[in-house]
Amino acid sequence: MDALALPPASEVNDGRFATASVCARCHASSDAATAMRDETGAAIAFSDLWRSTMMASSARDPFFRAVVSAEVAASPSNEGAIQNKCLRCHAPMAHVSGELDGAPAAWSVLTATTPDGSLARDGVSCAVCHQIEPDDLGEVASFSGGFHIAAEGRMYGPHSAPFSMPMVNNTGFSPVAADHVTESALCASCHTLETSAFDEDGQPNGFVLAEQMPYLEWRSSAFQTESSPGPDAASCQDCHVPTVSDAGVPILSAIARNPMGGDFGPVGPRQPFGRHLFIGGNAFMLTLLRDWAELLGVDAPAAAFDRTIALTRQQLAERSATVQVVSAVRDGDAIELVVQLTNLAGHKFPTGHPARRAWLRVAATSGGGAMVFRSGGVDDDGHLVDAAGGILPSELSGGSYQPHRDLLTADDQVYLLEATMGDEQGAPTYLLLRGSQYLKDSRLLPRGWQSPVSAAIAPVGTEGDATFVGGGDQVRYRFPAPVGAVSIEVTLLYQSLSRRYLDEIFAWGTPETKGFRLMWQAADRTPERIAEATVTVN
Repeated sequence: MDALALPPASEVNDGRFATASVCARCHASSDAATAMRDETGAAIAFSDLWRSTMMASSARDPFFRAVVSAEVAASPSNEGAIQNKCLRCHAPMAHVSGELDGAPAAWSVLTATTPDGSLARDGVSCAVCHQIEPDDLGEVASFSGGFHIAAEGRMYGPHSAPFSMPMVNNTGFSPVAADHVTESALCASCHTLETSAFDEDGQPNGFVLAEQMPYLEWRSSAFQTESSPGPDAASCQDCHVPTVSDAGVPILSAIARNPMGGDFGPVGPRQPFGRHLFIGGNAFMLTLLRDWAELLGVDAPAAAFDRTIALTRQQLAERSATVQVVSAVRDGDAIELVVQLTNLAGHKFPTGHPARRAWLRVAATSGGGAMVFRSGGVDDDGHLVDAAGGILPSELSGGSYQPHRDLLTADDQVYLLEATMGDEQGAPTYLLLRGSQYLKDSRLLPRGWQSPVSAAIAPVGTEGDATFVGGGDQVRYRFPAPVGAVSIEVTLLYQSLSRRYLDEIFAWGTPETKGFRLMWQAADRTPERIAEATVTVN
């Protein structure tokens, strides 16, 4: 556990970058100010909302550090290159500072009690996103952490004619009007990531993996805003930094208050006002950050995490995906069940790091309560199991994987939405830097998907499934059933950390993976319930 311990937050402003606590002097809520509140008076200050997000804890994230340690253990000769690539987006202020000084930041910066150490642990902070220059955004050159920060004191925001004097006097930074901070291409610089694979000897094997591509998925959907946008057009910020309140009312508010806590007289209400929620699908990791805040040096209060966790679960349940029973009929001594899954997100579901997965649990019981059929059952440790509770071979380290299926007929077959990496020999791998290809990518496509903007994001293993199309998929089940009423419950479940992925990472036995395992074992490991549907067949 000590391997994951980090120093607490401390304030830094070195003229190039500043920790979020510097910005919070004017951009955190105050009981004495009306600034940064919605139509109900609820506090929506930027700093207050951001501090309990994964963005704020990108460098403190214990899973991230455990995975990096496993990657280094697998390819020790590439330790520096691996850590440097990961620090670029997880500790960007320290990384860019190192570049500007001609001395790339070392991994040890995460634990250093120096100004650069504090900047590193502040994660994806205010002074990162608001200092990214517009150069090349949306282009390949900007992907995989290719953003450009000049660190010359310009803080970009979406408001024209900014009142600059308070920010200049209090921080030394100057607000500059710029529209690019509201465009998806800004987010794409870190959320479009390729990794180059190594062989077992640590040598590059020439393969490149699309580690995560939500921006390119979005560009291939009906939600894109960049080329003849349609009625569904919505940017990354529209969903993850919404400019409306919880009730859907456009926010009109002053964006700052004075350092003493009161309102700035000259500062009037502004639009757009983005709530810096940065809600994704990782409620599990947010609970770990909350519960291990002292060890990890996290300074956000538990109540802030509780709010962000609740909003994350609300998004998963209301804006991720739905399930619907299309039909359920008897055919002789069997039941034929057809289920429709619909993707509500503006990218694949699930998207992001390939540790994530969702699946259908189908449970059929007789009128007397006896189990008739079950697929997708899960045990208390998060393993997928058969009807008798046995762990499926595809859940065990070194095992095979579940192919995509259009028809499922046995309790050891599971309908899984996931991206499974393969090494250069075609064997499943759970190391990013051994990932040379995808053996399977059955994640639901977003609505409007036609020809993807890049072959790297094309689905894999679904080629024979005519119902796997933009917006969702339809899957069939067939199983024997006794005479009489049979109740069927279909549930879409989700893990931000696949149990199989964790088993593979834990097997490396580094201090960081051992520490993370202890955290994981102490946590509530119940999968998230995304959607469900029920039907009775007589």
